[in-house]
Amino acid sequence: MLETPEAVLDALRENNDRPYNLHRTVTAEELVDAAEQFDEPELLVTALLELMSAYEYTGEHRKAPVVFARVLKLRDDSPDAFSDWEANQVLWRFKWVTTSLLQVPEVPLAAIRGWTDQMRDRYREAGHGMQPVAAMRHRIAAHVGSEEAERSAYDLWVTRPREGMSDCEACETRHRAIHHVGIGDERRALDIWQPVFDGGQTCAEEPYVSQAHALLPLLSLGRVDEARSHHLSGYRYARGKTGLAEEVGLHVEFSALSRNEGRGLEILAENRALFETTGAPLSLLGFLTGVEVLLTRLVADGYGTTTVAGPLGRSWTAQSLLAHVSGEADTLAAAFDARNGTTGVGDRRRERVARPALLAEPLPLGLRTTRPETAPAPPVSSRDIPDDFTELVTRAREMAAVGHPGDTALWERIAERVAAEGHVHAPELGPEARLRAELVEQRGFTAYENENWAEANAAMTEAADLFAGEAALPWHALAARARVSSFEWGDAGEREAGDFPSWSVLDGLLGEARGLLGRGGGVPSTGTAVPATTDDTPPTGENVTEKYLTVLHCWAFAAHAEAAAEAPDVSAPTRARFDAAMDAVVSEAARFGMPHLAVGVRRYTADLASRAGRADEAATELRTALELVETSGRPWRAPRLEAQLGQILLQQDKPEEATAALRQALAGAARFDDTTFPVAFTYLLLGHASSHAGDLPGAVRHLSEAAARFDRESDHNAAAEARLQLADVLGRSGQPADAVAVLESLVLDDASATVDERLLAQIRLNLARGLRELEEHQASAEQFVQLAETVAAWEDRTTYTLVTAESAIALARADRWDAARAAYERALLAHRDTRLPGQAGLICEMAREFAALTMAAEGPDGIETALARLAEADEIRDAAAGDAEDLVHWYEAGATAYQRARALAAAERFPEALAEMERAITAYEEGGEQGETPRAEATRVAALIEANGLNSPQAAIARLDTAITRCEKAGIQHAAQILSALRTDFATQRED
Repeated sequence: MLETPEAVLDALRENNDRPYNLHRTVTAEELVDAAEQFDEPELLVTALLELMSAYEYTGEHRKAPVVFARVLKLRDDSPDAFSDWEANQVLWRFKWVTTSLLQVPEVPLAAIRGWTDQMRDRYREAGHGMQPVAAMRHRIAAHVGSEEAERSAYDLWVTRPREGMSDCEACETRHRAIHHVGIGDERRALDIWQPVFDGGQTCAEEPYVSQAHALLPLLSLGRVDEARSHHLSGYRYARGKTGLAEEVGLHVEFSALSRNEGRGLEILAENRALFETTGAPLSLLGFLTGVEVLLTRLVADGYGTTTVAGPLGRSWTAQSLLAHVSGEADTLAAAFDARNGTTGVGDRRRERVARPALLAEPLPLGLRTTRPETAPAPPVSSRDIPDDFTELVTRAREMAAVGHPGDTALWERIAERVAAEGHVHAPELGPEARLRAELVEQRGFTAYENENWAEANAAMTEAADLFAGEAALPWHALAARARVSSFEWGDAGEREAGDFPSWSVLDGLLGEARGLLGRGGGVPSTGTAVPATTDDTPPTGENVTEKYLTVLHCWAFAAHAEAAAEAPDVSAPTRARFDAAMDAVVSEAARFGMPHLAVGVRRYTADLASRAGRADEAATELRTALELVETSGRPWRAPRLEAQLGQILLQQDKPEEATAALRQALAGAARFDDTTFPVAFTYLLLGHASSHAGDLPGAVRHLSEAAARFDRESDHNAAAEARLQLADVLGRSGQPADAVAVLESLVLDDASATVDERLLAQIRLNLARGLRELEEHQASAEQFVQLAETVAAWEDRTTYTLVTAESAIALARADRWDAARAAYERALLAHRDTRLPGQAGLICEMAREFAALTMAAEGPDGIETALARLAEADEIRDAAAGDAEDLVHWYEAGATAYQRARALAAAERFPEALAEMERAITAYEEGGEQGETPRAEATRVAALIEANGLNSPQAAIARLDTAITRCEKAGIQHAAQILSALRTDFATQRED
């Protein structure tokens, strides 16, 4: 009940601790009403200033000037009702009023200028300089849009020195940078912004607001890594804030112009409430214009019927929402231009809407996003596809004959043409059955690439029948049958070692191939060698030779699959079969003058060597294969070898060489239009290599690209793995907010449903810890709670205990103490029930953290609870005595004693605190060199207790002298410097 001034004041303090949102604003309005019932102008001043703040930070700019007018009247009528801080706020908030009035087109320009005149007069009267007034006049000129007036006002502002009433440095930097963006000097703008982005200039809204305004300048100048980072962290801050509608619109616009339309639609769905914000029309116009940019691109690209999120109350498509948004924005822009007497607002809006995409390809953001629905079918992607059907088929066959990967797109186009109504086969292409067989064969190749073994083998069997029948191509049929038999080993990962089909089929096919060549001899059904042929004359026709070697290669493929399933401990018979198969392909390819056809088996040899830990041997084999490719004049075969070599080089801890190999692989795959090349996986490897090489920005780029490509392949787990690694790199790069943004995109309902449960659990754990690092304790606790619910059903009780313990601390930090205590007890009980290795240290840490948080929340009143928690930590440590794997006993003893001393000191029980800190120092001494740093910290606190708590500065100085010498001998100079500074402080205090 708000029946006394004290009750209202308490409620005002409580409301001041809430985040800015509708609840805080409504409460502030109610508290003004409550304050008015008392004849206490001091209370009303406080309530009105609180209400004005709520309006300012939630975008209620229509209402703020009315409140300020009341504040001014109170200032004039009852000046003694204002504290020094409140009197200063009256002058400060003149700037708020100017920007609020600019937001409302119904307010005449003369009235706004009148406010700045009054601001000038009040500032002069109070003895302040005119720089803040000049800043507001520039703000007005920039809004109106008169170029000459704006430049003049800018010069008058920036040439004046800053003073006490100037905006914070970060905000002034933002407006200076935006000025340069407006006049087209984006490079200068970004240079001005750099202190904000480097962290040297910050405030409550910076760098986040500046990040939104810098997105397009960064993008247009090609600084895409910075643009990505600004979007990730900047949008997290702006999301859902009605006071940042314009900035949300800029993030939507960035999504459109970076070709991330799906991301733009997600932002739209998360901010539907902004369509209804009427308190800041100018900010609303900025939001609507960003949305219009997105919708214009979607409609132009054929997504007009896609369902999108718009104002509540009806369903929207991109087309219908575009019409609505355009109309609303046109009306608002016209109202501002009518008020201003210029076309400035409308001109800026039209320039934004007309701006084309700034990138040719989507910028990988690292986020999991949903692509727009009802997309038009993309055209077949390939270079220089002939229109003439005969030329098209001829070229596809030529490319297929030499193994050029660019034939895939040609065969896709051929399939489209054959399936088209009215297609007539060209006789010069040979039997129509051959073309049908080739198309079915291509379907099988595609299925093999996607590891759809059953579908692939069915297609290849059908192709074999067509080749053997009307097409009359027995070699093609034989090669297709060999592929079917060999790819029965293709899903070797699903088999147990030794669980393979009979070798008799493949052996028979190889014998059949030799028979077709007109040569005697065969292969024993389970032989370990390929017998020599009786005729050294090469068969005529390169195609026949290649088909024969294809059959032999299929035999080698099966031998490799069998050996790989047993690796790294391959049995002698399997190894003998593998070696025989490899040798056979190499020798036969050399005998027929086609050594490049042995490249594939060298990849198998390298793979098996790698699985056995012989990375040097694997790298040598791959380099030999690359030499064969180079001399054969078939460079399109190099990318897969280079990618495999890059993976081996990573195993050898040669990240720079691996990076070079992987880059070359990707470039080659793109150059030769290899649409089946594992681009996503190669980018993932490149991300690893860049990270290990210390190129963290490069790792971010490559992992983001990998995740985006895995998305396109609908490989949700691989995409999630890539983003988990991306978040780790971002965290190590000093970008924790970016890392959290990436992880948050993975725990949305529609995203998490497609990810493996244990992988999702790891993502939630990392996210919860990341949010904790950002001190977003409520959000962190929510993630820990969800994770705890998941792992509670697992048999893995170690994970359950870990998550429950961390949940307890997160809930306590979020001030949810009842839930925190319950989680604490669950974690303690789980440990006592299982006593699994590795848990004792975790539970001790939980108990210490809980004790510290209890003291922080309750002060001296919490001492008994804190001591009880610390006693539990000691009990757990004692119970784990002798278990060297479980915890480091000296550290745990010292850490618990240290925390007990801190708690006792906070309760002003100084003698007990000092005795406990002595125990901590003694325990840390047992740790030898490892214990020196925590020992120095314990000594520091002991000295503080002595000097400040026990009034014994001389004893504290003596303690520090000994500790400083010890730290210098141990080589921990940083600790020595801290202790020396404290000693100097104590000595100075004694002299005073």
